[in-house]
Amino acid sequence: MSTLGDVSVIFDLDGTLVDSEPHYFEAGRQTLAAHGVTGFGWADHERYVGISTLETVADWKERYGLRASVEELFADKNRRYLDLARRSTRAYPEMRRFVELLAAGGVPMAVASGSSPEAIEAVLAGTGLDACLRTVVSADEVARGKPAPDVFLEAARRLGADPSRCVVLEDAPPGAAAAHAAGMRCIAIPYVPAQADAPEFATAGLLLRGGQQEFTARAAYDWLARSARLS
Repeated sequence: MSTLGDVSVIFDLDGTLVDSEPHYFEAGRQTLAAHGVTGFGWADHERYVGISTLETVADWKERYGLRASVEELFADKNRRYLDLARRSTRAYPEMRRFVELLAAGGVPMAVASGSSPEAIEAVLAGTGLDACLRTVVSADEVARGKPAPDVFLEAARRLGADPSRCVVLEDAPPGAAAAHAAGMRCIAIPYVPAQADAPEFATAGLLLRGGQQEFTARAAYDWLARSARLS
């Protein structure tokens, strides 16, 4: 048994483990520009943080009246994102330390993300996190994306873990809502500071309002250890 008993940890990827949102923004900006939509800015992008790429482009099609199909938009954005992700994606240093700390303690871990399987693979390989994070679930593999709990429940199934003994790390309100719906505890690290008061984050067991600047591997591990003893 691990140093945390029967606790398993499930990570969101984008904005939680790695700082990939700038790549998603740029891929989205380029895709929309190629389809005649200009002026897409960071504030526009923020409404899609925590939402799967498929749901994002479906919303674009309706919002901007795009003639291309959802499938074409998805393929275009995903291609542009993969090119950026393979070249330069940065893992948050304290998150990397946290993953290594959990791995050293034999704690079961998984990644559950709204990104495509290809994007998850590219990012984990590019950052070297794939050495510790081998169980991976994409929203493309389940019926419903976040805020539905499907991706987290599938991650727990693959780990052979009881959902009630899983802890999710999330940066976005839909992900926090998905963790709660799955019956899992959540460590919330808001990527968008203005969203720290979102009602979805109120269900988190630990809310780090300062986001990644407030997160430390040791403090997170100690919180997990304390909560494991109390539950």
